[in-house]
Amino acid sequence: MFKHFWLALSILTSLAAITFVLPLTSPAHAQGGAPEVLVLTLDGPLTPTMGEYLSRGIRAAEQRDAELIVLQLNTPGGSVDLMNAIVQEMRASTVPIVVYVSPRGAMAGSAGTIITLAGHAAAMAPETAIGAASPVDQQGQDLGETIAAKQKNIMKALVRSLAEGRGSEAITLAEQTIDNAQAASASEALNVGMVDFIANDPRDLLTQLDGFKVTTASGDRILDTKSAVLTPFNSTFIEQVLGTLTDPNIVFLLLTIGVQAILIEISSPGGWIAGFIGVVSLALATYGLGILPVNWFGLIFLATAFVLFILDIKAPTHGALTIAGVLSLIAGALILFNSPGTPQFQRVSVPLVVGTSLATAAIFFTIVSFGLRAQRVPIRTGQESLIGRSGYARSEIKPNAPGTVQLGGELWTAETEDGDEAIPEGSRVLVIRAQGIRLYVRKI
Repeated sequence: MFKHFWLALSILTSLAAITFVLPLTSPAHAQGGAPEVLVLTLDGPLTPTMGEYLSRGIRAAEQRDAELIVLQLNTPGGSVDLMNAIVQEMRASTVPIVVYVSPRGAMAGSAGTIITLAGHAAAMAPETAIGAASPVDQQGQDLGETIAAKQKNIMKALVRSLAEGRGSEAITLAEQTIDNAQAASASEALNVGMVDFIANDPRDLLTQLDGFKVTTASGDRILDTKSAVLTPFNSTFIEQVLGTLTDPNIVFLLLTIGVQAILIEISSPGGWIAGFIGVVSLALATYGLGILPVNWFGLIFLATAFVLFILDIKAPTHGALTIAGVLSLIAGALILFNSPGTPQFQRVSVPLVVGTSLATAAIFFTIVSFGLRAQRVPIRTGQESLIGRSGYARSEIKPNAPGTVQLGGELWTAETEDGDEAIPEGSRVLVIRAQGIRLYVRKI
């Protein structure tokens, strides 16, 4: 089992390394000598994977001597620590970064507001929004008064430094997004100078950016983007996989699948596929749980649910423990992901939890049913399988004088069970008991 497991794990690791490295070896320049603009996309709640993707994109842009990075942003926010790391990466870039809040309907919420200000230039698509940057804790709840004051003052100092060249109105609005969770539309942000452009699409953005002056870590620069080539910078397969783990629905499914696969491996040892699937699923789920704002108390209910399912298999209680397991599984998932204060976009789907719990219960109930049915089926191997079978006497069986009987296609030596009544040849007989290779029968 372990040999196959480590072989599969090594293959998976090798493929992951190849998938991660290949994008770094892509062509260095756009065709025709035109300036190259790398387009990066951050879509969804901020995660460490997004930070790694942005760092990789900045390195690639510097290696390619790209003219510009367009960072398309659509996020409801994320942790302050991760936001600070992203801001530091952006400000240290020698390639200009333009943060573009898009597409229509997108938002740069919470931490996304400060990331937008961290760009060397900022733009928004029509019908987008920016703001609501008041800090909250990991569960999405308000911070205590003292901690909130500290966090707000630090963030306000940061936005003042980032928006220093944008004017007093821009600084005031940026501070209001932190103090009062104020938000602004694209036109409102443009009017106060919080962003530089409103662009319908990336090509429109490049047209407006042509000749625009920015200041990067390497000094002032005049952008030449009129004839630039837009090059999407795609995330790797591993980054895409890890990105899906910010979805609580995926994490919940991985937890359920992982535990079931491990239980299958334990109940039927010797294979490796179920065990491998279980280990990988639980490892990915653990990664997701480390990112999402979860209430760890819910894991107790989840563990209790699977214990109840197992007990119902080992000591069948006609489904009572399975029903209790379903209720425990539903409660555990909702406590884990949907505790009060958890942002709506990081909550698990209640219908998914109920449906998955019922499906899991159905699987375990089916196993219990097969187990009960197997207990009621007569034993069909060994001497015990002969008891109760009927056959024919092939020769006369007298008391203390064994004869032969035929059971199916087999001949057996047999004695009379009563011991005082002969059984004529050709009579139907019933096997009462078996001892060694001799049967004891009576006439029927």
